[in-house]
Amino acid sequence: MATALASAQDTPERSSPVSPVEIETILTAYDTTYAWNYDSMKAGLRDLYEKAKREQWNGTEQLQWETAVDPESEIIPQMYNPLEDYAPYKRFNQKQVEHFRHAMMAWQLSQFMHGEQGALIVASQLTGAVPWIDAKYYAATQTMDEARHVEVFSRYLRDKLEWEWPINTNLKKLLDLIICDRRWDFKYLGMQILVEGLAMAAFANMYQLAQEPLIKELVHYVMRDESRHVAFGVLSLKDYYLDMAESERRDREDFVIEGCELMRDRLLADDVAEYMGLDKREVREIVLASPIMKMFRQSLFARVVPNIKKLGLLTPRVRQAFERLDIAHFEDFDPEAQDRAIGLS
Repeated sequence: MATALASAQDTPERSSPVSPVEIETILTAYDTTYAWNYDSMKAGLRDLYEKAKREQWNGTEQLQWETAVDPESEIIPQMYNPLEDYAPYKRFNQKQVEHFRHAMMAWQLSQFMHGEQGALIVASQLTGAVPWIDAKYYAATQTMDEARHVEVFSRYLRDKLEWEWPINTNLKKLLDLIICDRRWDFKYLGMQILVEGLAMAAFANMYQLAQEPLIKELVHYVMRDESRHVAFGVLSLKDYYLDMAESERRDREDFVIEGCELMRDRLLADDVAEYMGLDKREVREIVLASPIMKMFRQSLFARVVPNIKKLGLLTPRVRQAFERLDIAHFEDFDPEAQDRAIGLS
């Protein structure tokens, strides 16, 4: 298969630039905990578990898979293109523009899918690692949720877009950090607060903009689950960091800062630019300098920052890093108001 734009008139077949490794094994180690006290120990977790049981859904039966999808159509309207004045992009013909749009959509959904597999692994780890029976109950339901999310994103990519991309390097690095750390609170902090918080904002943006009905419905179902997953992290970690030793708290601060930097860099999609034959460095500079794209990247952290504050981790060090990333101003954002606006609560 062709893997780059051969000429101004040729469009390559639908293929990602690098064939993904089918299986990868990493070494993990974490403490597994029996919880012999079967009473409810954490306020709110039993209610969240009951809600999770009520809201289970079947992606095979409840999504309209018979919906026809044109993968090169404007599934999400291109409200703004930071490359519109970039000379190499301006030389694209209409077919190449459509192919670029297709590539971007497939890349974005592929990262969602890979992130959901990371969440599936972490949720299964939490089931064994967490010290409260309510948290084990809920983590088990989340494991099921994440399996379903991987399933539906994979099916949409395979059946509708006919194109799957490998995992982005920065997302992979963050998932590895979360999965390989032996401390259960790092798994919560990395997945429930950072990755899932950012994903919720990205899903909300896609849901509000999408014109294609199947992906809109799919994302809405996924968002309903993800809002519970974020709440699981906030409820479980409430007050956990209040009396933590300074050295241990600093480890968590470093993790939050590194995680947010990795997630910001994941959003640049320079993999697609390189695949399309564009200069990766030039495209990165244009996207980083674009005021509208900067605003979009920042907005995805709107759910992360207030939850970091709720957990008591918006310390002077973390605040300084968030100011450098220009996301500190989200500390008082109300995610629940957005959830109500899109029918999630």
